[in-house]
Amino acid sequence: QLQLVESGGGLVQAGGSLRLSCAASGHIFSNLLMGWFRQAPGKEREFVAALRWSGGTFYGASVKGRFTLSRGNARNTVYLEMNSLKPEDTAVYYCAADSSLLVRTAPEYYGYWGPGTQVTVSS
Repeated sequence: QLQLVESGGGLVQAGGSLRLSCAASGHIFSNLLMGWFRQAPGKEREFVAALRWSGGTFYGASVKGRFTLSRGNARNTVYLEMNSLKPEDTAVYYCAADSSLLVRTAPEYYGYWGPGTQVTVSS
């Protein structure tokens, strides 16, 4: 089993920055894929970014150029640096993981999810 825990959410003004962290514990897959999704009230879960531990990062169109996904030195932590935040970035952000040779953008490919962390961007 793999457990995920997010941290770093909060309230920020438009144009500001936040950094989210996701720490994995338990069984770490050999082809580890870790991603971030977000869900605003009344909307579907949206792909934000994903990273393959062996290489390869992909971003959703709405965050490309503003968000950066990186991994920590330990094989269990990723960081989502969010810059130039907009009110439309307000959502619950979820960390997700699974084993994959490809970068996946659809939530159904991820079998493990964290509880989520709220990000609120005020105008």
